[in-house]
Amino acid sequence: FPHFLWFLLFFPILFEPFLNPFCTKTARKTCAPEEFACLNGQCVPGRWRCDGEPECPDGSDEAEETCSKCETTRPLQTCPLEKFDCGGSSNKCVSLSWRCDGEKDCENGADEEDCACPSGEFMCANRKCLAPVYVCDGDDDCGDGSDELKCGSPPSCGPDQLRCNTSECVPLMWSCDGDPDCADGSDEGPGRCGGDGAPRPPSRRANCTAGEFRCANGECVRLTWKCDGDPDCKDKSDESDCPLLTCRPDEFQCGDGSCIHGTKQCNKVQDCLDHSDESGCVNATKCEGPRKFLCKNGECIDSSKVCDSVKDCKDRSDEPKKECGLNECMINNGGCSHVCMDRPIGFECQCPAGYRLLDKKTCGDIDECENPDACSQICINYKGDFKCECYEGYEMDPVTKTCKAEGKSPYLLFTNRHEIRRIDLMKRDYSQVVSTQKNAVALDLDVANNRVFWCDRFHRRIYSDPAQQVLLVDSSLKTPAGLALDWLQHNLYWTDSGDKSISVASVDGTKRRVLVNTELSEPRAIALDPHHGFMYWSDWGTRAKIEKAGMNGVDRQVLVADSIEWPNGITLDVANRRLYWVDSKLHLVASVDLNGAHRRTHISSAERLGHPYALAVFEDRIYWTDRDRAAVFMANRLTGQDVHALAENLNDPHDIVIFHQLRQPRGPDSCNLGSVANGGCEYLCLKAPQITEHSPKYTCACPDGQDLGPDMRACEPGEAPEPGTNQRVPLSAARPAFMEQSDYASKQGDPLLPVVFGLVCAGVYLAWRNWRRSSTKSMNFDNPVYRKTTGEGEEDEIHIGRTDAMGMHNYPPANNAPSHCYTHTHTHTHTHSRHLSRQFWVVRGGRSPAGGRRRRKTLRVT
Repeated sequence: FPHFLWFLLFFPILFEPFLNPFCTKTARKTCAPEEFACLNGQCVPGRWRCDGEPECPDGSDEAEETCSKCETTRPLQTCPLEKFDCGGSSNKCVSLSWRCDGEKDCENGADEEDCACPSGEFMCANRKCLAPVYVCDGDDDCGDGSDELKCGSPPSCGPDQLRCNTSECVPLMWSCDGDPDCADGSDEGPGRCGGDGAPRPPSRRANCTAGEFRCANGECVRLTWKCDGDPDCKDKSDESDCPLLTCRPDEFQCGDGSCIHGTKQCNKVQDCLDHSDESGCVNATKCEGPRKFLCKNGECIDSSKVCDSVKDCKDRSDEPKKECGLNECMINNGGCSHVCMDRPIGFECQCPAGYRLLDKKTCGDIDECENPDACSQICINYKGDFKCECYEGYEMDPVTKTCKAEGKSPYLLFTNRHEIRRIDLMKRDYSQVVSTQKNAVALDLDVANNRVFWCDRFHRRIYSDPAQQVLLVDSSLKTPAGLALDWLQHNLYWTDSGDKSISVASVDGTKRRVLVNTELSEPRAIALDPHHGFMYWSDWGTRAKIEKAGMNGVDRQVLVADSIEWPNGITLDVANRRLYWVDSKLHLVASVDLNGAHRRTHISSAERLGHPYALAVFEDRIYWTDRDRAAVFMANRLTGQDVHALAENLNDPHDIVIFHQLRQPRGPDSCNLGSVANGGCEYLCLKAPQITEHSPKYTCACPDGQDLGPDMRACEPGEAPEPGTNQRVPLSAARPAFMEQSDYASKQGDPLLPVVFGLVCAGVYLAWRNWRRSSTKSMNFDNPVYRKTTGEGEEDEIHIGRTDAMGMHNYPPANNAPSHCYTHTHTHTHTHSRHLSRQFWVVRGGRSPAGGRRRRKTLRVT
């Protein structure tokens, strides 16, 4: 009876693998508890079980028995409130924000059914949603013209507005200000403003440099870009009155009109700036593949003609008697490690999916993750296949297998000269955020606090909060070009191409400092990485480049300087740790990692990229503005394909940003971690670059003209600059935090003091040297072995001078040490009269024959 009880107790454990072999994960396996054991013994992560993709070679992780019998004790899956139930037999849930986003995320398309625009909005014929302000406004905002159909008379302008000849309305205060705001320039016409009616274009600089060309609209571009076949001025004036470019018969003409030698076409080297010499190149057809047979004499015939008893090769190599009809795969699989395919003559080893031939017979695993386009975010390679996963906050789309953001719908904000517009990327909702701007060019967001910051180039000011349009910075701005927010430490950074500087201010604009104003030519866009303390910016000046520095102005370095001409917008892909930029001259979108390595070109096309100005990256999409085409576009960032227009018929679009919480990940405010506010800084607290684990979290900064005091927190007046010099000292050129105050004061003192001090020291040294020579006897050595010139037979015949005055100390000899230890001071004279001085002290450590006290001999050899 006891034995029977023990049998009943252990029966379920012993026979469970046989009763339900699919539900067990560890029986007969050595997989970890968090892993799933395939029937063939392979282990895969447990989270891959029943995820819709078979990772086990035998498919047991997705078998019906695995995904059904093991769930018998669980209730049927129900979608949480933040998910959408696809319904049907799929039993899948997708993010609620993916509903009605224009992409079928459910296999049955249920997430795109019964979609409508929000209440009060206009639905275009293409199902795009528009705010009422864009309906019947004279612009085709839908893209199909449906928002301008069934429109009566043009809308009337308000009492403070001016009607342009094109029927649009602009503020009356904008007329006759030298800046045309109407599309036809009628607000600056002679009938209203007098004169010849030619508007005075607001140029970025009063004068272009000697190496630049002034466009008719006042812009400045490089002189070398004039008449190169590619218009760079917005009005295309750099390509007017140009001679017709023709190439010699032995030359190739690039897309920009330049000529290269014909042998450089299709040589796998990009010799043309627009890369047109390597486009459309097709390799010559080779006699390869299972349908072709290469004769021994070089002829190529169809493989169907081999071993058909007909001589098709002139050398009869297609009809060998011994090999025709022989199946080599029957013997040891032909020596192939996996698949052996018999051919009419010979055989061929092949590999299953996920493997490749390492040699002619052995297959090895393919690391699909070496391809950067293999996955949206995370790529995991395993034997025979690979798996894509997503970072935290993203979810894998079950249909497209791409990573999509969780939470609220992301949307675009972009500047459109007189306004800032918004496009919901899911619902295609199109609305206006900020209106009545003169020339909004730069833009950034504070997602957590739902704030918008922008620059108006005409007024040279920085604003925030669309409803109230709060003025933040209104002085010393010349030509603001780029804007970026540190959303953790709450500081605002911007570039100014007018005074060639990069500055920072507190988010309320009350504290301000210049960070960089050296070696800048045309600073344009700026992007921040507050978690790691780095800022990035583009400079399209004489030496175009993209640079990187700490957000406190230190550790400046160049990231990209080769194959770059006009880097305009830049942006960071926070999830994948890459920097993207658009080049308006080379017409491309490219990226590097945040150390400047692993460069990739995503899109390169003058047709698709006319004059790209700014860009944004989110999920698997790239978004950019194009000033030539007056539109906003998007494309797949992995393939560069699927280019679509999101907004067209715009009025000079410039900057563009993405609004979503994942674009600004949460993190600690390094300046307010402890009990001391603002890091104890009297003025600005700036994030420091996290170069190593010992890097400081922040550093303090003072206003222009002041320096940090001894405690490196308080500010004190700086040295008065010389007349005619720049009054602002960049923080990167200021005193380092580790320099002592005494060192700093000495470096900033009277420049004559070091000279006088040096002369005094030199005089003292010369007097000492003369005294030394007069009181010391010398001897000479004739070679590097230092043989004494007095002869080896003369023992210690050395003149000693003033040994007692040299402060020597007596040391007892070591045990078993020689009785005489010598330390010499010598100067060896070379044939080139070059003296190498060395000092050796000679101490005679033995006692005298009379047993007297120790004697000391000191030698200085010259």
